[in-house]
Amino acid sequence: MPIINVKNLVKKFGDFVAVDNISFEVEKGSIFAFLGPNGAGKTTTIKMLTTLLEPTTGEILVNGHTPFGTNAEEDAVRKSIGIVFQDKSLDDELTAYENMDYHGRFYHMSNDSRKMRIEELLKYVELWERRDEFTKNYSGGMNRRLEIARGFMHHPKVLFLDEPTLGLDPQTRNHLWKYVEKMNKEEGITIFFTTHYMQEAEKYANKIAIIDHGKIMTIDTLENIKRSQSAENLEDAFLKLTGDKIREETASPIDNMRSARKMWTRK
Repeated sequence: MPIINVKNLVKKFGDFVAVDNISFEVEKGSIFAFLGPNGAGKTTTIKMLTTLLEPTTGEILVNGHTPFGTNAEEDAVRKSIGIVFQDKSLDDELTAYENMDYHGRFYHMSNDSRKMRIEELLKYVELWERRDEFTKNYSGGMNRRLEIARGFMHHPKVLFLDEPTLGLDPQTRNHLWKYVEKMNKEEGITIFFTTHYMQEAEKYANKIAIIDHGKIMTIDTLENIKRSQSAENLEDAFLKLTGDKIREETASPIDNMRSARKMWTRK
């Protein structure tokens, strides 16, 4: 049963088409990889799915709710999702505990449920003993673990991970995926993620979509994609579909901080 439905989705910025008439579904409880080169339309798509950017045209349903249009249910969508941005979006002037508590309050969690969930998740990502430290003193890996915990805070139906392991060492990446896989299995949370590490998609995704120049190039299981491209691995298939030209980065930490504030501020 699909928990995300996207139909004929288009996003234009002036004459530039960032997302070009894409359609896809994500099954409830699955781990879905959304891959593409820099500037392919991945982050723009995620922002539309998570109420941060309004589509030009098209239809979106997330957990049965539409984020835009005359019958928009922005709050219902936001309650259904968690998100971990590419770059840090924590408040440096708060402790780890306070960052979690602040997030829970935005989702109107009761005092008791917030306290229980914070302790559960901070222990889960091995940060409970350092809960009262300011996050500005955390390492990059610790901040990422905290952001993963915060994404799970309000029991979302879907967790969006936009390059969650970028710049992390292999040990930290493995631990983060251990946390994500466990929550996917134990709480049935659907995972929608982007990554430039092809091995992550190969290892964890039930289904993979590859987007380039705003268009879906393919969407299928790993084995079917490799077979269709006569490729030995996902990276080879990815390069056959998207070419080997170097792409430039487009996202910035400031954009992600603004996105976080918009998502957590109720209208």
